[in-house]
Amino acid sequence: MNYDIFNGDADGIIALLQLRLANPIESELVTGVKRDIQLLEKVTVRSGDSLTVLDISMEKNRDALLGALKIGATVYYADHHRCGDIPQHQHLQAHIDLDADTCTALIIDKLLEGQFYLWAITAAFGDNLIAKANKLAEEAGLSKEQAALLNELGTLINYNGYGSKTEDLHFHPADLYLALLKYPNPFDVIADADSPFYQLQSVYRQDMDKVLAVESCHRSANLSVFELPDSAWARRISGVYGNYLANLNPDSAHGVLTDNNDGTFTVSLRAPLSNKQGAGDICSQFDTGGGRAAAAGINALAKTELDRFIKTVEEFYT
Repeated sequence: MNYDIFNGDADGIIALLQLRLANPIESELVTGVKRDIQLLEKVTVRSGDSLTVLDISMEKNRDALLGALKIGATVYYADHHRCGDIPQHQHLQAHIDLDADTCTALIIDKLLEGQFYLWAITAAFGDNLIAKANKLAEEAGLSKEQAALLNELGTLINYNGYGSKTEDLHFHPADLYLALLKYPNPFDVIADADSPFYQLQSVYRQDMDKVLAVESCHRSANLSVFELPDSAWARRISGVYGNYLANLNPDSAHGVLTDNNDGTFTVSLRAPLSNKQGAGDICSQFDTGGGRAAAAGINALAKTELDRFIKTVEEFYT
Protein backbone atom coordinates (compact mmCIF):
# COMPACT_ATOMS: atom_id res chain seq x y z
CA MET A 1 0.00 0.00 0.00
CA ASN A 2 1.00 3.57 -0.65
CA TYR A 3 0.01 6.10 2.01
CA ASP A 4 0.12 9.86 1.57
CA ILE A 5 0.10 11.32 5.10
CA PHE A 6 -0.11 15.10 5.27
CA ASN A 7 -1.10 18.07 7.37
CA GLY A 8 -4.51 19.47 6.43
CA ASP A 9 -3.29 23.05 6.04
CA ALA A 10 -2.05 24.87 2.94
CA ASP A 11 1.53 23.72 3.35
CA GLY A 12 0.71 20.04 3.76
CA ILE A 13 -1.86 19.99 0.98
CA ILE A 14 0.30 21.87 -1.51
CA ALA A 15 3.43 19.88 -0.66
CA LEU A 16 1.57 16.70 -1.61
CA LEU A 17 -0.03 18.41 -4.60
CA GLN A 18 3.38 19.13 -6.08
CA LEU A 19 4.62 15.59 -5.48
CA ARG A 20 1.60 13.97 -7.07
CA LEU A 21 1.48 16.35 -10.03
CA ALA A 22 5.08 15.29 -10.67
CA ASN A 23 4.60 11.62 -9.78
CA PRO A 24 0.97 10.41 -9.81
CA ILE A 25 0.34 7.24 -7.81
CA GLU A 26 -2.64 5.52 -6.24
CA SER A 27 -2.54 6.04 -2.51
CA GLU A 28 -4.62 6.15 0.63
CA LEU A 29 -4.89 9.70 1.95
CA VAL A 30 -4.36 10.22 5.68
CA THR A 31 -5.00 13.75 6.96
CA GLY A 32 -7.20 15.82 9.23
CA VAL A 33 -7.53 19.25 10.76
CA LYS A 34 -4.33 21.28 11.02
CA ARG A 35 -3.72 20.36 14.66
CA ASP A 36 -4.19 16.65 14.02
CA ILE A 37 -0.47 15.99 13.61
CA GLN A 38 0.05 12.51 15.08
CA LEU A 39 -1.16 11.02 11.83
CA LEU A 40 1.29 8.12 11.56
CA GLU A 41 -0.51 6.43 14.44
CA LYS A 42 -3.61 6.17 12.25
CA VAL A 43 -1.94 3.89 9.71
CA THR A 44 -1.79 0.13 10.13
CA VAL A 45 1.59 -0.42 8.49
CA ARG A 46 2.69 -3.68 6.87
CA SER A 47 6.04 -4.72 5.52
CA GLY A 48 6.59 -3.34 2.04
CA ASP A 49 4.24 -0.37 2.47
CA SER A 50 5.38 3.02 1.20
CA LEU A 51 4.67 6.08 3.34
CA THR A 52 4.99 9.69 2.20
CA VAL A 53 4.80 11.96 5.25
CA LEU A 54 4.51 15.73 4.83
CA ASP A 55 4.36 18.71 7.17
CA ILE A 56 3.92 16.94 10.51
CA SER A 57 6.53 16.99 13.27
CA MET A 58 8.85 13.99 13.28
CA GLU A 59 9.31 14.55 17.00
CA LYS A 60 5.58 14.08 17.60
CA ASN A 61 5.45 10.99 15.35
CA ARG A 62 8.75 9.39 16.36
CA ASP A 63 7.38 6.20 17.96
CA ALA A 64 5.06 5.47 15.03
CA LEU A 65 7.86 6.23 12.56
CA LEU A 66 10.27 3.85 14.28
CA GLY A 67 7.54 1.21 14.36
CA ALA A 68 6.86 1.57 10.64
CA LEU A 69 10.55 1.27 9.81
CA LYS A 70 10.91 -1.76 12.06
CA ILE A 71 8.00 -3.51 10.35
CA GLY A 72 9.64 -2.97 6.96
CA ALA A 73 7.96 0.07 5.44
CA THR A 74 9.83 2.69 3.43
CA VAL A 75 9.26 6.29 4.49
CA TYR A 76 9.74 9.56 2.58
CA TYR A 77 9.54 12.36 5.16
CA ALA A 78 9.59 16.12 4.47
CA ASP A 79 8.92 18.73 7.13
CA HIS A 80 10.00 21.96 8.81
CA HIS A 81 8.76 21.47 12.39
CA ARG A 82 10.65 20.29 15.47
CA CYS A 83 12.12 16.92 14.58
CA GLY A 84 14.20 15.70 17.51
CA ASP A 85 16.89 13.19 16.57
CA ILE A 86 16.36 11.98 13.01
CA PRO A 87 16.62 8.17 12.88
CA GLN A 88 19.32 6.78 10.63
CA HIS A 89 17.70 3.97 8.63
CA GLN A 90 18.15 2.64 5.11
CA HIS A 91 14.40 2.83 4.48
CA LEU A 92 13.99 6.44 5.68
CA GLN A 93 14.51 9.34 3.28
CA ALA A 94 14.28 12.48 5.43
CA HIS A 95 14.20 16.04 4.13
CA ILE A 96 14.00 18.23 7.23
CA ASP A 97 14.72 21.97 7.24
CA LEU A 98 13.98 23.94 10.42
CA ASP A 99 14.72 27.36 8.94
CA ALA A 100 12.02 29.83 10.01
CA ASP A 101 11.78 31.12 6.43
CA THR A 102 10.88 27.83 4.79
CA CYS A 103 7.93 25.45 4.71
CA THR A 104 7.38 21.89 3.55
CA ALA A 105 6.10 22.92 0.13
CA LEU A 106 9.28 24.95 -0.46
CA ILE A 107 11.35 21.92 0.56
CA ILE A 108 9.45 19.84 -2.01
CA ASP A 109 9.86 22.62 -4.58
CA LYS A 110 13.64 22.36 -4.26
CA LEU A 111 13.53 18.58 -4.57
CA LEU A 112 11.39 18.89 -7.71
CA GLU A 113 13.66 21.63 -9.09
CA GLY A 114 10.81 24.11 -9.35
CA GLN A 115 8.44 22.08 -11.53
CA PHE A 116 5.39 23.60 -9.81
CA TYR A 117 6.93 26.69 -8.28
CA LEU A 118 3.72 28.74 -8.49
CA TRP A 119 2.08 26.26 -6.14
CA ALA A 120 5.11 26.45 -3.82
CA ILE A 121 4.77 30.24 -3.71
CA THR A 122 1.06 29.83 -2.91
CA ALA A 123 1.95 27.55 -0.01
CA ALA A 124 4.52 30.02 1.32
CA PHE A 125 1.84 32.71 1.35
CA GLY A 126 -0.55 30.31 3.09
CA ASP A 127 2.08 29.52 5.74
CA ASN A 128 2.45 33.28 6.36
CA LEU A 129 5.95 33.48 4.88
CA ILE A 130 4.84 36.70 3.23
CA ALA A 131 8.23 38.35 2.70
CA LYS A 132 9.71 35.10 1.36
CA ALA A 133 6.73 34.48 -0.90
CA ASN A 134 6.79 38.03 -2.27
CA LYS A 135 10.49 37.68 -3.02
CA LEU A 136 9.89 34.38 -4.83
CA ALA A 137 6.98 35.90 -6.74
CA GLU A 138 9.15 38.82 -7.83
CA GLU A 139 11.93 36.46 -8.92
CA ALA A 140 9.33 34.51 -10.91
CA GLY A 141 8.32 37.67 -12.76
CA LEU A 142 4.84 37.89 -11.26
CA SER A 143 3.10 41.23 -11.00
CA LYS A 144 1.98 42.53 -7.60
CA GLU A 145 -1.60 41.73 -8.60
CA GLN A 146 -0.70 38.13 -9.42
CA ALA A 147 1.21 37.76 -6.17
CA ALA A 148 -1.80 39.11 -4.28
CA LEU A 149 -4.03 36.46 -5.89
CA LEU A 150 -1.67 33.65 -4.86
CA ASN A 151 -1.55 35.16 -1.37
CA GLU A 152 -5.34 35.04 -1.16
CA LEU A 153 -5.52 31.47 -2.47
CA GLY A 154 -2.87 30.27 -0.02
CA THR A 155 -4.62 32.02 2.86
CA LEU A 156 -7.97 30.44 1.96
CA ILE A 157 -6.52 26.93 1.73
CA ASN A 158 -4.83 27.46 5.09
CA TYR A 159 -8.02 28.87 6.64
CA ASN A 160 -9.87 25.70 5.69
CA GLY A 161 -7.55 23.56 7.83
CA TYR A 162 -8.44 25.06 11.20
CA GLY A 163 -11.00 23.46 13.50
CA SER A 164 -11.19 21.02 16.37
CA LYS A 165 -12.78 18.40 14.09
CA THR A 166 -13.26 18.02 10.37
CA GLU A 167 -16.95 18.88 10.75
CA ASP A 168 -15.87 22.45 11.56
CA LEU A 169 -14.26 22.76 8.13
CA HIS A 170 -15.89 23.68 4.84
CA PHE A 171 -13.90 20.97 3.00
CA HIS A 172 -12.33 17.85 4.44
CA PRO A 173 -8.61 18.39 3.71
CA ALA A 174 -8.46 15.21 1.62
CA ASP A 175 -11.38 16.44 -0.49
CA LEU A 176 -9.80 19.86 -0.90
CA TYR A 177 -6.52 18.27 -1.99
CA LEU A 178 -8.33 16.13 -4.58
CA ALA A 179 -10.26 19.15 -5.86
CA LEU A 180 -7.03 21.15 -6.28
CA LEU A 181 -5.19 18.26 -7.92
CA LYS A 182 -7.08 19.05 -11.13
CA TYR A 183 -5.12 22.29 -11.48
CA PRO A 184 -1.40 22.14 -12.38
CA ASN A 185 -1.31 25.94 -12.07
CA PRO A 186 -2.88 27.84 -9.13
CA PHE A 187 -4.05 30.60 -11.47
CA ASP A 188 -6.27 27.96 -13.09
CA VAL A 189 -8.04 27.57 -9.73
CA ILE A 190 -8.69 31.29 -9.59
CA ALA A 191 -9.89 31.34 -13.20
CA ASP A 192 -12.49 28.61 -12.53
CA ALA A 193 -15.64 30.17 -11.08
CA ASP A 194 -16.70 26.76 -9.71
CA SER A 195 -13.43 26.07 -7.88
CA PRO A 196 -12.94 25.93 -4.09
CA PHE A 197 -11.35 29.40 -4.26
CA TYR A 198 -14.68 31.17 -4.56
CA GLN A 199 -16.50 28.90 -2.12
CA LEU A 200 -13.87 29.57 0.55
CA GLN A 201 -13.58 33.27 -0.26
CA SER A 202 -17.18 33.96 0.75
CA VAL A 203 -17.18 32.09 4.06
CA TYR A 204 -13.73 33.38 5.00
CA ARG A 205 -14.95 36.97 4.74
CA GLN A 206 -17.92 36.18 6.98
CA ASP A 207 -15.69 34.66 9.67
CA MET A 208 -13.19 37.55 9.45
CA ASP A 209 -15.99 40.09 9.97
CA LYS A 210 -16.90 38.32 13.22
CA VAL A 211 -13.36 38.05 14.59
CA LEU A 212 -12.45 41.65 13.81
CA ALA A 213 -15.15 42.73 16.29
CA VAL A 214 -13.35 40.94 19.18
CA GLU A 215 -11.36 43.15 21.58
CA SER A 216 -8.03 42.00 23.03
CA CYS A 217 -8.03 40.59 26.56
CA HIS A 218 -4.34 41.37 27.07
CA ARG A 219 -2.16 43.91 25.33
CA SER A 220 1.39 45.10 25.85
CA ALA A 221 4.29 46.20 23.67
CA ASN A 222 5.39 42.55 23.39
CA LEU A 223 2.13 40.57 23.22
CA SER A 224 -1.54 40.90 22.35
CA VAL A 225 -4.01 38.14 23.25
CA PHE A 226 -7.51 37.64 21.88
CA GLU A 227 -10.10 35.23 23.33
CA LEU A 228 -12.62 33.70 20.92
CA PRO A 229 -15.81 31.82 21.86
CA ASP A 230 -16.55 28.11 21.60
CA SER A 231 -17.98 28.14 18.08
CA ALA A 232 -17.16 26.66 14.69
CA TRP A 233 -16.46 30.05 13.09
CA ALA A 234 -13.96 30.91 15.82
CA ARG A 235 -12.15 27.60 15.46
CA ARG A 236 -11.97 28.07 11.69
CA ILE A 237 -10.56 31.59 11.76
CA SER A 238 -8.18 31.31 14.74
CA GLY A 239 -4.95 30.45 12.94
CA VAL A 240 -5.38 32.70 9.94
CA TYR A 241 -6.39 35.51 12.29
CA GLY A 242 -3.12 34.99 14.15
CA ASN A 243 -1.28 35.44 10.85
CA TYR A 244 -3.33 38.55 10.10
CA LEU A 245 -2.40 40.07 13.47
CA ALA A 246 1.27 39.21 13.00
CA ASN A 247 1.36 41.08 9.70
CA LEU A 248 -0.58 44.00 11.17
CA ASN A 249 1.94 44.49 14.02
CA PRO A 250 5.19 42.70 13.11
CA ASP A 251 7.10 43.74 16.26
CA SER A 252 4.70 42.03 18.67
CA ALA A 253 3.82 38.43 19.46
CA HIS A 254 0.16 37.44 19.20
CA GLY A 255 -1.92 34.80 20.92
CA VAL A 256 -5.37 33.70 19.80
CA LEU A 257 -7.31 31.64 22.33
CA THR A 258 -10.38 29.61 21.40
CA ASP A 259 -12.60 28.38 24.23
CA ASN A 260 -12.90 24.58 24.20
CA ASN A 261 -15.87 24.62 26.65
CA ASP A 262 -14.06 22.18 28.95
CA GLY A 263 -11.90 24.48 31.04
CA THR A 264 -9.20 24.79 28.36
CA PHE A 265 -8.23 27.00 25.43
CA THR A 266 -6.84 26.06 22.06
CA VAL A 267 -3.93 28.45 21.54
CA SER A 268 -2.40 29.82 18.33
CA LEU A 269 0.84 31.70 19.03
CA ARG A 270 2.66 33.82 16.47
CA ALA A 271 6.17 35.11 17.12
CA PRO A 272 6.87 38.69 16.03
CA LEU A 273 7.63 38.75 12.32
CA SER A 274 10.65 40.89 13.17
CA ASN A 275 11.94 38.15 15.52
CA LYS A 276 10.69 34.82 14.18
CA GLN A 277 11.89 32.55 16.95
CA GLY A 278 10.70 30.88 20.11
CA ALA A 279 7.03 30.11 19.47
CA GLY A 280 7.57 26.34 19.27
CA ASP A 281 9.83 26.31 22.32
CA ILE A 282 7.32 28.34 24.34
CA CYS A 283 4.34 26.16 23.45
CA SER A 284 6.33 22.97 24.05
CA GLN A 285 6.62 23.98 27.71
CA PHE A 286 2.91 23.25 28.06
CA ASP A 287 1.12 19.90 27.73
CA THR A 288 -0.28 19.35 24.19
CA GLY A 289 1.89 22.21 22.86
CA GLY A 290 4.37 22.34 20.00
CA GLY A 291 5.13 23.89 16.64
CA ARG A 292 7.89 25.77 14.89
CA ALA A 293 9.93 28.87 15.63
CA ALA A 294 7.60 31.40 14.01
CA ALA A 295 4.20 29.81 14.70
CA ALA A 296 3.05 27.26 17.25
CA GLY A 297 0.09 26.22 19.33
CA ILE A 298 -1.33 24.40 22.31
CA ASN A 299 -4.28 22.08 21.80
CA ALA A 300 -5.60 22.30 25.36
CA LEU A 301 -4.20 24.99 27.67
CA ALA A 302 -5.91 24.87 31.07
CA LYS A 303 -7.50 28.24 31.80
CA THR A 304 -5.68 28.20 35.14
CA GLU A 305 -2.41 28.17 33.12
CA LEU A 306 -3.26 31.26 31.06
CA ASP A 307 -1.39 33.68 33.32
CA ARG A 308 1.72 31.48 33.19
CA PHE A 309 1.45 31.30 29.40
CA ILE A 310 1.20 35.09 29.08
CA LYS A 311 4.12 35.57 31.50
CA THR A 312 6.25 33.05 29.57
CA VAL A 313 5.61 34.78 26.25
CA GLU A 314 6.16 38.25 27.71
CA GLU A 315 9.48 37.26 29.26
CA PHE A 316 10.72 35.57 26.08
CA TYR A 317 10.12 38.58 23.85
CA THR A 318 11.13 41.32 26.34
